[in-house]
Amino acid sequence: MSVLSGKDLSVTVRDRQLVEGIDFELRAGELTGIVGANGAGKSTLLKALAGLLPCSGRIVLDGQPLHDHSPNERARRLAYLAQGHSAHWPLPVREVVALGRLPHGRGNSPEDTAIVNRALRATDSLALAERNVLTLSGGERARVMLARALAVAPQVLLADEPLAALDPAHQISIMQLLAAEAAAGLAVGIVLHDLTLAARFCSRLVLLHQGRVLAAGAPHEVLDDALLAEAFGIRALRFEHDGLRLPIPWLLTAEAGRTAGGAPVAGGNATA
Repeated sequence: MSVLSGKDLSVTVRDRQLVEGIDFELRAGELTGIVGANGAGKSTLLKALAGLLPCSGRIVLDGQPLHDHSPNERARRLAYLAQGHSAHWPLPVREVVALGRLPHGRGNSPEDTAIVNRALRATDSLALAERNVLTLSGGERARVMLARALAVAPQVLLADEPLAALDPAHQISIMQLLAAEAAAGLAVGIVLHDLTLAARFCSRLVLLHQGRVLAAGAPHEVLDDALLAEAFGIRALRFEHDGLRLPIPWLLTAEAGRTAGGAPVAGGNATA
């Protein structure tokens, strides 16, 4: 069931069109990955879907136009995790995560405390609970900010590069967590760059290229050779495990793998 959808979405900033004519939907029970090269429009699309960026087109949340929901109701239904995971106040981690409960009331009931603790445990942040958030590493702060978004207990989670700054173990654990949250009924949309993890954990991918949707569907359909070459200028090695065919970005294509002077980059004409 579609929980959040956008129809014919376009965003123009300072006379430059960043995304154009995009149709998009997030379904309950699915982890949808948004992939594409730098500048393809991924973060712009996510901000527009969250109602944080003016756009043309139509956005529907839980059957109603997004802006028909009051700000507080929208904050209860939709959690947005921005890129960069910045924190501006010297608060203890527990209090930062508890901010996710504010749309539901004061945020200090036994139920709120239980939800905050669950979010801290799920993101491997419980040991950081009493730390000043400004003293954390980038990866630790990324996990705390995801915990804050999960503490909202929303219907929809939009996360812009939640794996940025995370070590490999935490990248895997966060993708496992997001996949589990989706399997439990949450509609999850994330921007990510790791195509192997996207193919492994996402139930559906949307590939953006130059502000438009180039492809959408199952990971093995979206990450095929022709689309990877067009969107990223790369070729991939592939391996099979547990019934999945997973890509590993390996070479630049002949077009992308040339220097400004026209000489091929070493290995640019190899076969993957």
